[in-house]
Amino acid sequence: MTKPFPRLLIAGLLAFSTVATPVMAQTLQPLDRIAAVVNEDVVLQSELDRAVQNVLAQYANQPGQLPPRAVLERQVLERLVLVKLQVARATESGIRIGDAELNNAINAVAQQNGTTPDGLRQRLEADGMSFDEFRSSLRDEITIQRLRQSYAQSRVQVSEGEVDAAIAAQAATGVQYRLAHILVGVPDGASADQISTGKSKIDGVKALVDKGELDFSAAAVRYSDSPNALEGGDLGWRSVDEIPTAFVEMLKGMSPGQVVGPLRGPSGFQLLKLVEVRDAAQMEKRSVTEYNARHILVRVTPTQDAAAAKAKIDTLRARIVGGADFVEVAKESTEDANSRDDGGDLGWFPADAFGPAFGQQVSGLQDGQVSAPFRTDAGWHIVQRVGSRQTDVTDQNRRAQIRETIGRRKAEDEYNRFLQELRGEAYVSFRTGDRAETTPGS
Repeated sequence: MTKPFPRLLIAGLLAFSTVATPVMAQTLQPLDRIAAVVNEDVVLQSELDRAVQNVLAQYANQPGQLPPRAVLERQVLERLVLVKLQVARATESGIRIGDAELNNAINAVAQQNGTTPDGLRQRLEADGMSFDEFRSSLRDEITIQRLRQSYAQSRVQVSEGEVDAAIAAQAATGVQYRLAHILVGVPDGASADQISTGKSKIDGVKALVDKGELDFSAAAVRYSDSPNALEGGDLGWRSVDEIPTAFVEMLKGMSPGQVVGPLRGPSGFQLLKLVEVRDAAQMEKRSVTEYNARHILVRVTPTQDAAAAKAKIDTLRARIVGGADFVEVAKESTEDANSRDDGGDLGWFPADAFGPAFGQQVSGLQDGQVSAPFRTDAGWHIVQRVGSRQTDVTDQNRRAQIRETIGRRKAEDEYNRFLQELRGEAYVSFRTGDRAETTPGS
């Protein structure tokens, strides 16, 4: 389930890395003081100050959404602690991001921002951030993404039954929900006191929201233990297949703006807000052209060079053009063991199934026509097109899309639990803020 490297924008790194802003560059001088000790690593005060300043810059037009500075620093510091822990775990797992991969990512970021790598470097330096700092932050970001992918691959499975159920539910509802949540985490194996403390905290947050003393988004930024706290708890648009089954029936009876909870889940207590509802866009019908064809292959090998293979395929084509049966020639002479017994028959396939060169040849033929010899990585071919048809792949695409969304939701849930465990097992000593420990020389 490994996916290509996702699109990254500089803005996407701001809140969780140490990218600088122009205002900060003018006012902030790097500090060497330690903000937190994280196992064998540290978060520097300068890292924390940069990350906080970036959050402030992001919310410049919505200052009311942010908590007091001390609370914001606590949230951001927790995020930085999680970054350190994830990078360390990835390194222990053997995940390495080489310079070539990192350079490709930098090129992608530059292109997405309408510039070149040199232009990106100049822009960063003008904003007060060294290019080395940016490379380090981006390397951490990719490392964490790779850790998430690895974690999901080993733990997340989606059954056909789950896909069937999601399709049925989607057909029944025909809607999508935009959700937000606030999570008060409770560790696995929590004691009665820990559970009681978590319940009291979520009840208090709910009371503030119900009374209108605090907007839901602001409450999420201030109190939520979820990784998306600094985004106001926003979960984005979700189809029914992306929402835990227990919540779907509840959402059907809710109105936009309504908040329910506390709800007890595997990670702790949650408040869930329905932000908006919209009709799910109907998937457009999609069809693809499929071809039925036969081929004859002559391989290029150490004992049969390209010239010899080309001469042999030319001879075989000449026999067929002269009246020999393609199927019989294929059974006698093709070097493709998989199709030899079937007279070179490849069955029905989309044009790109065997590579672009093969597809270009097949799509350019008429039914019954035999191609000129052409070369691929496998060797020299001739191909005879038998037929073509249009195949509706709408249902196939829908199933693939739903399987992906279910997998993404499961992976998100599993990874959030993993982060809680990772944080709970770590040695973290704070040297700043209201949780600062008194440590000589700190």
